[in-house]
Amino acid sequence: MTDPKESLEAQDRAMAQASAWIARLGGEVTAEDGVAFDAWLGADAGNRAAYRRAVGLMAAFEARAGEVLAQLDAFAPPAPVRRSAAPARRRATAWRWAAPAGGLALAAGLAVAVLPSMLAGPTTVASYATGKGEHRRNLQLADGSVVDLDAGTRLTVSIGRHERRVTLAEGQAIFDVAHDASRPFVVAAGDRLVRDIGTEFDVEREPGRLAVTVARGRVSVEPTAAGGRAIELGAGQRLAIDDAGVGQLTSVDPAETFSWRAGRLVYRGAPLSAVVADLNRQFVEQTTIADPDLARTPITGVIVLDNPRAVMSRLALMLPIKAVPSDKGLVLQRK
Repeated sequence: MTDPKESLEAQDRAMAQASAWIARLGGEVTAEDGVAFDAWLGADAGNRAAYRRAVGLMAAFEARAGEVLAQLDAFAPPAPVRRSAAPARRRATAWRWAAPAGGLALAAGLAVAVLPSMLAGPTTVASYATGKGEHRRNLQLADGSVVDLDAGTRLTVSIGRHERRVTLAEGQAIFDVAHDASRPFVVAAGDRLVRDIGTEFDVEREPGRLAVTVARGRVSVEPTAAGGRAIELGAGQRLAIDDAGVGQLTSVDPAETFSWRAGRLVYRGAPLSAVVADLNRQFVEQTTIADPDLARTPITGVIVLDNPRAVMSRLALMLPIKAVPSDKGLVLQRK
């Protein structure tokens, strides 16, 4: 039987570590910090729960910062400093109160440690990348949001006082966003901005195309250029934008779009060029298409991502094509 005292001590330890991570991620962060943070989150389920609680406490404190700091000041010993020095005295007082783990004292300590860096402006938390053939990487961001990266994906995360921004350079990712009405969550992908309105959604960016699929809640997709019209998507909707900037809004089953997390790709009338672009992220061995007409051939079906040669063999059963080995991988030709 678990000792209740030991369980409480473990929770206090996890909360103390969570507060340290929040402070650490609020300043200049290196790639090594990101790796260490991922490792800490994955080391124990209690760490993830403690981090979510710590972030929630910090948000609750921020909403009542003036009131709580005023109460802390009442317990601070008189100090021979001018009133303009109050912020420094408040920080010291808050840290003294944060010594016992848990409760409002910890929230005060967390917020005072993190807020100064947030007030200074956006802070790049980290840049992440997955290689070709690296099937899925799970991240938990500093604000509690969760991101799943597909293979061949690069993104950068910035957390600020007024906005949380992800820049998706290429690839595909699913975002499960932690609610924070005071800090919108925005994904910048090429010349479009995807604004979260409390949701879970998938963004895929490849040269010449962008697709956004919503599983829960709503998002708004708008051009970065001034004067562009925003398009709002709800659960079960997908917006695909081609290289000419033309968007097509359709109703879909989000589970099909999200199926890459389970090692499957589902297509309904997708051009062969889009399928090959997806497969070239999933495998180190690259595939090209022999001619433009073949690239436009539509495909409907499910592709299991086991190995490139097996995938191409099954693809040849769907279309009149053959895969020919080349010095760079495979070339798809008509039979």
